[in-house]
Amino acid sequence: MEKIFYVKGKFVKESEAFVSPRDLGFLRGYGVFDFFEIINGKPFYLKEHLKRFLNSAKILKIEHSFSLKDLEKIVFETLKKNKNFKEGFVRMILTGGDSKDSLFAEKPNLYLFLEERKKLPQIFYQKGAKVITKIFSRILPKAKSLCYTESILNLKEAKKREALEVLLCTERGEILEGITSNFFAVIKNKVFTPPSEKILEGVTRKIVFEICKKLKIEIKERKIFKKEIKSFDEAFISSSSKGILPITKIDKIKIGNKLGKITNMIIEEFEKIREKFAKNENFS
Repeated sequence: MEKIFYVKGKFVKESEAFVSPRDLGFLRGYGVFDFFEIINGKPFYLKEHLKRFLNSAKILKIEHSFSLKDLEKIVFETLKKNKNFKEGFVRMILTGGDSKDSLFAEKPNLYLFLEERKKLPQIFYQKGAKVITKIFSRILPKAKSLCYTESILNLKEAKKREALEVLLCTERGEILEGITSNFFAVIKNKVFTPPSEKILEGVTRKIVFEICKKLKIEIKERKIFKKEIKSFDEAFISSSSKGILPITKIDKIKIGNKLGKITNMIIEEFEKIREKFAKNENFS
C-alpha cells in the first residue's frame, strides 16, 4: 500500500508528494529536519525529537506558528493514515518556504516523510565498525540543518575507505561528533563523551546517559582528542538510525580486540528500552 505523506498542510500519496522548485530548502538548503524511529507503530521519544526540531528552527530563525502539540498531532495523524507502517522512521522537515526572489519567504513549509528501516548488517553490532576522522566543524552545531554538502562529501570518502561514519574534529585534534551520530569513548570502565556546547545533542545520546545512570556506570562530558585514541579501551557511537554501535577501529588504530563489556551492557539495556516501548502503550 502506498504511503501517505504530510506536505504543506495536506496529506497526499507518496507519488503525489512534490517539493516546489521555489522552496528555500531546495534552492538554498535553508531548513531544518529531525528523524525519529517508529516502533510497533509508535514514535520513539517523540517529545525529545520535537523539542530539538523546534530549537533548530529557532536557531535558524525560521518563523512559524507550530507548537509542540501541533507537531505531535500531525505526527499521529500521519501515522494513523499509514496503519500498516509499524517499523521505520519519520523524517520531519521545516523549510524557509516558497520564495519569489530565492532568498525570502512569507510562510515556512512543513513536510513529514515515512522511511523504511534499512538495517545495518548484524556483524557491525557483534564485531564493531570502522570510522575515520576529518577536520570539520559545523557552523551552527546545535541546529539539525538541511545543509549537508560537506557532510555528504566526507561520507563518500568514508565509504571509499570502508568506514561507516566520520568523526568531526577541530584543527587542534579535538573529537566533536559523528556526521550522523554522537561519539563515546570508554577508558578504564568510565564513559566519556564530548561536551554538549559544540555538538548536536542526539536523543539517543541522552538515552545513553539515562542507561549509564541506571547501571551505575560513570559517564562524563569532557574534551576528547585524537592523540588519546590509543588509550581507548572501547568506543561507540549513538544515533536514531544506528542505535548504539560499537567502534573497533578509528582511522588505522584498532580499539580493543572484541566487543567491549561496557558497550555491550549499554547496547543490551538500550534494546530492553526499545522492547518495553514496543509492548507498552503508555511508554513515552
